[in-house]
Amino acid sequence: MKDHRTAADFPFQKTDAEWRAMLTPEQYAVMRGHATERPGSCALLREKRPGRFLCAGCRTSLFEGQEKFESGTGWPSFTVPVAGAVATTTDRSHGMVRTEVHCATCGSHLGHVFEDGPPPTFMRYCINGVALDFEPTS
Repeated sequence: MKDHRTAADFPFQKTDAEWRAMLTPEQYAVMRGHATERPGSCALLREKRPGRFLCAGCRTSLFEGQEKFESGTGWPSFTVPVAGAVATTTDRSHGMVRTEVHCATCGSHLGHVFEDGPPPTFMRYCINGVALDFEPTS
């Protein structure tokens, strides 16, 4: 697990001004500033249609809809990402050690992953809904 990543570590590049222009203020705060959205505030929390969840920054496919589950936390939760779609770093903020999840393509902060999910993976990718777009299966 790599602890420090820079924008140069990711293939999709934008300047800070370009990120600010394309993202809403809340998306920018979460995806580029590592903030967290209010629990229960995102409509994607209740999304149950077949489809896939994409990075709101670069449109990389991150999670398949069938991997989503209701964790009761107030954020969309998934058991496993699309292979190679996410990267992780160690987050030592707020007096604890957590595993932070980023888009492997653009580096945007997505959320955190915990080892308290359902079988068979026992993983819970707890993701900020504003960092995601949903594309339903046609």
